[in-house]
Amino acid sequence: MNATLEQLRRPVPSRRILLTGATIVTMDPKLGVLPRADLLIEGDRIAAVGVDLPAGDALIVDVTGAVLAPGFVDTHRHAWEAQLRRIMPDVNDLGEYVTSTLAGIAPAYQPQDMYIGTRLAALTAIDSGITTMLDFSHNSRTAAHSDAAIRALADTGIRGVHASMRPHFGDWDGQWPADLPRLHDTHFAGNPLLTLRLAALATDEVAGPDLAYGDHLARTARDLGIGVSIDAVFGQTSSQAILDWAKQGLLSPDVSLIHCTGLTPQAWQAMADTGANVALAPTSDAQIGLESAIPAIDEALAVGIRPGLSIDVEVALASDMFTQMRVLHAIQRMRAVSTSYGTSHQPTRIGVHDVLDFATLQGARSIGLGDVTGSLTPGKQADVLVVRAEDLNNMPLNDPIGTLVLGSDARNIDAVLIAGQVRKWAGNVLDVDLAALREDVRASRDCVLNASGHADRRV
Repeated sequence: MNATLEQLRRPVPSRRILLTGATIVTMDPKLGVLPRADLLIEGDRIAAVGVDLPAGDALIVDVTGAVLAPGFVDTHRHAWEAQLRRIMPDVNDLGEYVTSTLAGIAPAYQPQDMYIGTRLAALTAIDSGITTMLDFSHNSRTAAHSDAAIRALADTGIRGVHASMRPHFGDWDGQWPADLPRLHDTHFAGNPLLTLRLAALATDEVAGPDLAYGDHLARTARDLGIGVSIDAVFGQTSSQAILDWAKQGLLSPDVSLIHCTGLTPQAWQAMADTGANVALAPTSDAQIGLESAIPAIDEALAVGIRPGLSIDVEVALASDMFTQMRVLHAIQRMRAVSTSYGTSHQPTRIGVHDVLDFATLQGARSIGLGDVTGSLTPGKQADVLVVRAEDLNNMPLNDPIGTLVLGSDARNIDAVLIAGQVRKWAGNVLDVDLAALREDVRASRDCVLNASGHADRRV
């Protein structure tokens, strides 16, 4: 590489970086895929994409043999749980997760545990190419818990969306949603990488009426000018809630509905008519068994909704977007062929371009950041992945989108840039003391498990 990491990281606001010689998967419908092309970054933005761009005074980085792609967008992850990763890999149902994690362990979390879990989740996201992560932070027991979660996002350099919600169970200070204006003014005014959203549940079935989306929470979000992410959207009761929200004018493009399994056709049509967005969680729906357990991709596409993708809970699921894309790709195609088997009907299959679109551009759009990130479009933020296409598991490069979706994983991501800043380089996430992080994570895990009476679940 012509430019060194030291040169790339010098604090020069107007830094120009030219990435040359790559296959560029822009995910911009007008630009498509460009073989042997260049990408120019000026400051925090993409300045140009094309063939043989003039270098001028730019730092040149030769990335021949790589694929450039926009960073992935995780539209929904409960990041505070990261130190509980895979603690219940064979979870039986939603009730088991709620009882064990949200009612059993979550009340033991202190602000420092929120910081450690959220930081671990964000660093892992960067390592696997996720440059934008929505943290559905539903363990805000005090203002200090919220502050710690937001500080963790800021400290990692990820493009972070803090979706704030109070805890489901246990003691808390009663500060939510009244604390949202303070959070807005304290953390989000001066950091362009951070966005605030309001988080809620679809109905009162899990944790009572205070968390159920309705007029009060909708007005709170409107007054602050922030979007809303609604979790646990599934089944008949959520379907009725969606119809009620539509009648009350509470659905709009500022609202993102998560999961959306087992909804009625009428609910889907109401979502489409109001411009509401959808965030699917393919592995969560299938593994935890939410309603039909089938990610609602066909239902979304049938009404013209192109969803984003998300990780959900690391207590039982994988942490990366590659897994989400592959699971959704496989399940939809399996379902399409199975439904058509033995008939004259031709199955309608999604392809690798679809799932990459969901993981990038549509994910950004679904959480209000479609004009900011999600594609390598000049003028957007420089959230860029450099993926080695000539590694053992990827060579030779034939179809670049197929390589990204079906061939690659975190080990192939050579570099990650967020807003033009290098966050991963030569395969390593930067500015992380792994030994110290490991010690902090283990100590935090042990503390919350001991305090919650779950010490026996520690290895």
